Amino acid sequence: MRQEVGGDIRVTVISPGVTESELADSISDENARMGMKEFRRICIPADAIARSIVFAIEQPDQVDVSEIIVRPTASTY
Repeated sequence: MRQEVGGDIRVTVISPGVTESELADSISDENARMGMKEFRRICIPADAIARSIVFAIEQPDQVDVSEIIVRPTASTY
């Protein structure tokens, strides 16, 4: 995006790991819902992702944070 637009815009890719959400509650298939709940048992709070976004935004104007990968410490990925 920065290359296409040009200028001094900053672009950061945020790659969140397993994050808290109510997604599993809306899955109608019981097995899939239980599987998603099990997968999300090691999730991190959405606030952790928000703090990483704030980190990228708060950098000095001449600094561009290209990518942030946020993963739960208990994740095997």
